[in-house]
Amino acid sequence: MKIYKRLLIYLKPYKMRLILSAVFMLLTSGMIAAQTYLVKPAFDKVLLNKDLKLLFLLPPAIIIVSILKGVASYARDYFMGYVGQKVVNDIRDKLYSHITSLSFSYFTRTPTGVIISRIINDVNLVQGALTRAPSSLVQGVATMLALTGYIIYLNWRLAAFSIVVLPLAGIALSKFSRRFRKISTQMQEQVGGLTIHLHETISGVRIVKAFGMEPYESRRFAERNKNLFNSLMRSLKTSAVSHPVMEVISMLGTSLVILFGGYWIIRGSMTVGEFLSFITALVFFYRPLKDLDGINNTLQDGVAAAKRIFDVFDTQPEIKDNKGASAVPRNFKTIAFRDISFKYEDDYVLKNIDLTVNAGETIAIVGKSGGGKTTLVNLIPRFYDVSEGAILIDGLDIRNAAIGSLRSCTAIVTQQTILFNDTVRDNIAYGHAEKSLDDVVRAARAAHAEDFIHALPKGYDTVIGEAGVKLSGGQRQRIAIARALLKDAPILILDEPTSGLDPVGRHELLTILIDEIGLGGRTVVFSSHIVEDIERMADSLAIMDAGRIVVSGPIDTIKGSPAPASPGCSPNARTPAGHAAGPRRRSRRPPSPPGRPAGCYPPHEPPPPAPAARPAMITLRAAPPRQPAGLELLTTGPSQPTGLGRWNTPCAASGSPAQGCSPAEPTSTGPASV
Repeated sequence: MKIYKRLLIYLKPYKMRLILSAVFMLLTSGMIAAQTYLVKPAFDKVLLNKDLKLLFLLPPAIIIVSILKGVASYARDYFMGYVGQKVVNDIRDKLYSHITSLSFSYFTRTPTGVIISRIINDVNLVQGALTRAPSSLVQGVATMLALTGYIIYLNWRLAAFSIVVLPLAGIALSKFSRRFRKISTQMQEQVGGLTIHLHETISGVRIVKAFGMEPYESRRFAERNKNLFNSLMRSLKTSAVSHPVMEVISMLGTSLVILFGGYWIIRGSMTVGEFLSFITALVFFYRPLKDLDGINNTLQDGVAAAKRIFDVFDTQPEIKDNKGASAVPRNFKTIAFRDISFKYEDDYVLKNIDLTVNAGETIAIVGKSGGGKTTLVNLIPRFYDVSEGAILIDGLDIRNAAIGSLRSCTAIVTQQTILFNDTVRDNIAYGHAEKSLDDVVRAARAAHAEDFIHALPKGYDTVIGEAGVKLSGGQRQRIAIARALLKDAPILILDEPTSGLDPVGRHELLTILIDEIGLGGRTVVFSSHIVEDIERMADSLAIMDAGRIVVSGPIDTIKGSPAPASPGCSPNARTPAGHAAGPRRRSRRPPSPPGRPAGCYPPHEPPPPAPAARPAMITLRAAPPRQPAGLELLTTGPSQPTGLGRWNTPCAASGSPAQGCSPAEPTSTGPASV
């Protein structure tokens, strides 16, 4: 009952239409009573007493009553239908808005198919419980009340025999209600499971086909579908039983009326016209009673669906603005991670992270897969809150910052490129509909996307399909970069931006990013395990292992070998083997001698000395011939492996392991990736 009371709140904005609908329900019930009343004079006065005048009056009266009943029924259905559709529209809008406001953790633990089922299927079922069932119930009750008054007026004794069966109907209805609600809840859960399966297999159809799993997925779908079928059959059997039971109960009352009415006609205490009018009224009286099982089915389906919907409404976002939240300054000086730790459920994913990023700096978060890189960068726009510690922007704890302000200062290019089934223009301008086409074109040009966009059938107005399926991987990535650049946020987060690209595509994308970052002066935090990305983009480096930062600092301090050569270096200039030469974002070396491109040093001339050595330094060198061409990062000085493959981290010079160091093992070598 509490659930249904919560549902009724959604009817309040439309109470005037509900009142009008109720008025027309009463008129409809009155016209039904009038139709039954006309039966008595038709038999007693016209057929038995041969009243010719009344014979000519009755047909027009019956027609007028039928027309009035039809008009009232139309108005009733229109107003109630309007209310029903508006309520569905309101609940669906509110539900979608609430779901999108929930934190990332909700989407982590709730399958997409279940969310879709809530918004589409469950809301439709609620409409029946809020409008169709109450409408039928109110109409039925009004009709029964009107006819109750009429049959009491005709013969109160027969009326008593008619009404005596109503308690039996109530008992039967109560038993069927409990069964219907249980079956309905089970059915809706199975519909959600079916939706999950459809979403996963259709969105992942490429993998399904690549692994030849069509028969397997068809069997899984058939099994889920069969379970839903079995539940539907249980509901059908319950409905099939309930209808005859209600029919028998109503016929029990009718039988008593025929028995005693016939006896009184024979005794002469009741006319045939009165009896036929009473029977006609009784037919209309019992019709709502027999329809109660259908109304009950609809009501129980809606209540079960409403419970699932209110479970979502009762889920509150974990990430929300605190009282008195402050705006984040766009011209901040530092982003500081102060002893932060984070866990999704029970186990910590990040542990005791201390890191400072200066404004305008590009920092690379490096580590093997599963080391916590993506989790760390997701904390900056506050997709999750830290479990311990704090993230500060110029001393402002981001938990005390307005979420809208914080996220307006961040732009993101994700590892999995996310685009929408819309035009190229709308995808680039996503979140910034006020931007002009010229702004969109400039962003596309900066992302080196303009050429392929012009080659599309409708240029910027081309619809790119679901998730950008009509574009290649590199094209999708450039659209995502253009979207981030158009936002012009002071913080740019790049989560493995080149992981899905081939070497040529990666080289081109890095060139785009370096050119744009160098012009924009943004603070860039990017995660990667590819050496080329790090070498060409980063000012600073933070190496992660098992959720901890084991070493961090300026990249020139951490590494000991020269940076990749800039374009224009001679073939003899030193460039690490397997590393594609290309521009770096900034030069960190002293100026080159006149006439020599910056950053180029011939083999006979050593580069400037590195900064004062630390207890251990990370260097770059070409992989041995037996390895694929690439770079490997090794340590010089006392250092121990961390399980990061090519990334090894320093330990204390004294020989005692620093945090994150392990007992000595052979140095790992391999290609240029972590």
